Amino acid sequence: MKKLDGKIIKAVGGIYYTETSDGILACKARGIFRNKSVSPAVGDNVTVVSDENAEPVIDSIHERKNYLVRPPLANLDMIMFVVSSCEPAPNAYIIDKLIAIFESKDIETALIFTKTDKRGCADISDIYANAGYKCFFSDINTDAAEIRDYAAGKVTALIGNSGVGKSSLMNRIFPELESATGEISKKLGRGRHTTREVCMHPLDGGYIADTPGFSTVDIERYGRIPKEELADCFREFMPHLGKCKFSDCAHLKEIGCAVTDAVSDGRIPQSRYDSYARLYTETAENEKKY
Repeated sequence: MKKLDGKIIKAVGGIYYTETSDGILACKARGIFRNKSVSPAVGDNVTVVSDENAEPVIDSIHERKNYLVRPPLANLDMIMFVVSSCEPAPNAYIIDKLIAIFESKDIETALIFTKTDKRGCADISDIYANAGYKCFFSDINTDAAEIRDYAAGKVTALIGNSGVGKSSLMNRIFPELESATGEISKKLGRGRHTTREVCMHPLDGGYIADTPGFSTVDIERYGRIPKEELADCFREFMPHLGKCKFSDCAHLKEIGCAVTDAVSDGRIPQSRYDSYARLYTETAENEKKY
């Protein structure tokens, strides 16, 4: 019997495919994790117990630097958020909510705008580029060299709403993959899910995880931010925090709010502020329920 350290790169039906010095091992998890209501996740650094006479078992999960519940992913350096310029149309609130959640977990966010051959997206992308988020632009005629270079050496997850072209993008990042690409459902205005589970692919010293496309409902499972911490997750707010008349300012309708003043004179985009206000209100309502 020996112990090996490794990283889970794929999970299917309770089997965790773990990359170790002995190769990729198909492992089950000890029952103790279930008793503690903890499940191994793709991206976890783990210790595996391997025996010639028994299937390998995940013995321990190392401390995580971050974790997403849905999709179950751990120890991410970066999220590459795939946003379609059309079909489906971008939803600013969903983009802003997820970026805020990733900010709260200290995960870098980059945005990849797809289908730019069908519709320009400067009206949207400029908002995020001006806030300091790295933005890429992609269509079926562009290669993914710039995206590959930026992701090199990092543990990255590629996420996006169903139908945004994520599987097609993965095929350009990894030409050897033969991922099925879904057709857009004109009736529903969204795509069919083409990725069924989370799987990490090695890339220049790091990994890119492909994830199932999410629906609007799914975003509730990515994580929640206490309302008092929400303003810290909007980068444009940072220069103005601490300058309000009241120290407990919620940045909604208070007199002397430096944030709302910055919205009024155009230093903070209206769409970003609207997302903050909606998210703050929804969070406050949810906190009353629990």
